[in-house]
Amino acid sequence: MTTTAPQLGKQRRKGRDVLGNAGLYAAVGIAALLFLIPFYLIVRNALSTDLEITGENWKVLPSFQWGNISELFHDPTVEFGRSMVNSLVVAVSTTLGTLLVCSLAGYGLARIPYKHANKVFYAVLATLMVPTAVTFVPSFVLVSSLGWVDTYRGLIIPGLFSGFTCFLFRQYFLGFPKELEEAARVDGLGYWGAYWRIVVPNSLNFFAAIATITFISAWNSFLWPLVMGQDPSSWTVQIALSSFMTNQTVNFHLIFMAAAVSILPLVFVFLFLQRWLVQGIAQTGIKG
Repeated sequence: MTTTAPQLGKQRRKGRDVLGNAGLYAAVGIAALLFLIPFYLIVRNALSTDLEITGENWKVLPSFQWGNISELFHDPTVEFGRSMVNSLVVAVSTTLGTLLVCSLAGYGLARIPYKHANKVFYAVLATLMVPTAVTFVPSFVLVSSLGWVDTYRGLIIPGLFSGFTCFLFRQYFLGFPKELEEAARVDGLGYWGAYWRIVVPNSLNFFAAIATITFISAWNSFLWPLVMGQDPSSWTVQIALSSFMTNQTVNFHLIFMAAAVSILPLVFVFLFLQRWLVQGIAQTGIKG
């Protein structure tokens, strides 16, 4: 039985597809392996002694020093458990506040007609061009004069507004179906009612994407909490993590254990909300 030319071409295309898929899976597998190496090193070193971390004889598996966990949370010089709570309060509050403030600002710029809307929008964009270092000292002087040093207010309130987040919300609301809002206004709802009852419930994917980005940024913030948290009881997790490395000593196993514990909330947040991260940003529909 002879093989016809169309069948031969189909078999060749099938073979190329198999090879292409195999190469794609191999590339993705290698990329995933490279991505996981830092996490492996953190966990490996977190469960090792300082000698195993800095010694010449490298071991793939750690000696599983589970006592490092207890040592981390019972260190008399660093209240690591308290710092985790502080970071959680700051990150959650900053995320919720940013979603409320920036979404309202973006909705107003996108939907409420007034003659200075574009000027206000350009002023918001201009804030993106100002380096953080320029506003750092004036912000600290203002917060200090209000007596907010070593308080949650000083850690949270200055970071509630983000020009970039406001820009993203405006771009998203520009592409939101106007028919839904017009139907809401026919039913007697104003701008606030349309925003709260129509726009927000139908934009949860985008809100979840912005919440993920904001939470990760607030959790990883270092410089502002370092200045504001002058008392150890007000330290966030990033400040507590840095305290294990001083001019005199470096506690390698505690640094890695603290890093392993501190990234757990970010891992959980990313795993649960990752499918909304790309989808939400794609829905901004960058347009003027």
